[in-house]
Amino acid sequence: MAGKNKYYVVWKGKKPGIYENWNDCKKQIQGFEGARYMGFPEKEEARAAFDKSYEETLKARKVKSEADRETLARIGPPSYNSIAVDAASSGNPGVMEYQGVDTRSGKTLFAQGPFHEGTNNIGEFLAIVHGLAYLKKRNSNRVIYSDSRTAISWVKKKKCNTRLKESDKNGELFHLIRRAEHWLQNNSYTTPVVKWETRAWGEIPADFGRK
Repeated sequence: MAGKNKYYVVWKGKKPGIYENWNDCKKQIQGFEGARYMGFPEKEEARAAFDKSYEETLKARKVKSEADRETLARIGPPSYNSIAVDAASSGNPGVMEYQGVDTRSGKTLFAQGPFHEGTNNIGEFLAIVHGLAYLKKRNSNRVIYSDSRTAISWVKKKKCNTRLKESDKNGELFHLIRRAEHWLQNNSYTTPVVKWETRAWGEIPADFGRK
């Protein structure tokens, strides 16, 4: 998901390298004076950054921030007649949860989890479908924002195209996936599901803040 850090580069720490979750990264920098680290949403970005210096990467990020401000000026602010959804997973797979919030106030409208042996993409998919059902039940004309292109595409196809296999540990989660797919196949809706423009607007209001 764009703007969501799933990979962490440690240039200076107990053991420099690329780490796939915040907890592992934190172990390398906690208590280490002068630690240098940074988070990235994609593994390829993390690998490219690790091949460069921390200073080079920081400079490039500042240039990108200028471009982001230009993007905001071009596309304008988000609609606040909306709800924002997001998911968080500690590991892939790992313990996963999701929520939907009022975009303007940040008030939680619904939340589910934690679920064992889930993935972030599954959580994002379920969050969007939960939001669609939530708004349809209330006959609301609000928009749904998600920062996951993958989940948005799954919802359009009415299918959770995860590669994760069902097991004894995640049976409850797969039950919810089947329910969500059934809802999509048997309900019509007019709610726009819109990509949250993280580069222009910052983190989505439903973000769990685990960077």
